[in-house]
Amino acid sequence: MKELRSSRKRIAFAFTIMLVILFIGIMGYMLIEGDNLLDSIYMTIITISTVGYGEIHELSKTGKIFTIFLVITSFGTYAYVVSIITTYFVEGQMRYIIRGYRVKSIQKKMKDHVIVCGYGRNGQQVIKELIANNYKFVIIDKEQEGNFSKFDQPVHFIEGDATEDEILLKAAIQRAEALITTLPIDADNLFVVLSARSLNPKIKIVSRASNISSEKKLRVAGADNVVMPEQVGGAHMANLIARSDAVEFLDRLSIHGEEPVNFEEIVCDHLLDSIKDKTIYEIGVKTKTGVNIVGLKTPEGEFIFNPSSDIIIVPKSKLFVLGTQEQIKKMKEILSQNHLK
Repeated sequence: MKELRSSRKRIAFAFTIMLVILFIGIMGYMLIEGDNLLDSIYMTIITISTVGYGEIHELSKTGKIFTIFLVITSFGTYAYVVSIITTYFVEGQMRYIIRGYRVKSIQKKMKDHVIVCGYGRNGQQVIKELIANNYKFVIIDKEQEGNFSKFDQPVHFIEGDATEDEILLKAAIQRAEALITTLPIDADNLFVVLSARSLNPKIKIVSRASNISSEKKLRVAGADNVVMPEQVGGAHMANLIARSDAVEFLDRLSIHGEEPVNFEEIVCDHLLDSIKDKTIYEIGVKTKTGVNIVGLKTPEGEFIFNPSSDIIIVPKSKLFVLGTQEQIKKMKEILSQNHLK
């Protein structure tokens, strides 16, 4: 976008110079030779374009000197204007071709990815967390003004308005796993949620909101989760005073493998036949892995905190566990067939 604005400024500057030279030429022939407006325009045009047509009358000595000055001055400017215009259209066409190829490439390769709408402060934090959790993602924003060099991997970017269906389709929304919209205006987030839900009824949608009334509308529109950054940030700061040690303890729990103890969810979609319909105690999760199960989500969506050892682990449930990377890895191997392939 910045390159486009820069090119337009160069073109505007070049045309301004040409208009100044035209004005000087016209005024010069009118004042020096006493020509009328039409003849002055004619003489100026054939002089700066060097087409070689004949003069309308014999020029005076001063008129000849002025014409020489006009030819020398205008020739370089004329060549500059032509080169700027040519470069603008050629580069613009190349950018269009390259962008189109890149978008088509993203559409073909992207599957089970996350679409992030908006590259502001919240969007950048979202991307940082997605990278830490090894998620594939694509960013949509109206202007490519962000610095992607700070990330350690290539970033897929689509320039456009995320509220438009065409842009969401370019981001392969029909094959996406989730969409996160972090646009600063709640109305825009609402449009994105409506469009995304209509294009992919199964996609998980997380939206930013600024106030409670917007939160309700976003949920009605189809958002699975709505986050109000100001409310979350304020509550966190207050809890640092009221429950400082508890909050600090939670902050030290990492989901990136950066801390000794990690907090992670394990999806039980592909349970081994040997552990189906068995309880947590019978599977021996604690004794075999050392992992602590702190929560469970049933296939019906019910959350159970600190589940007892006699609870049966069934397919499509989720376990929320605390443990080291090695302990969690070992638990996944015990539970899932995917880790045996």
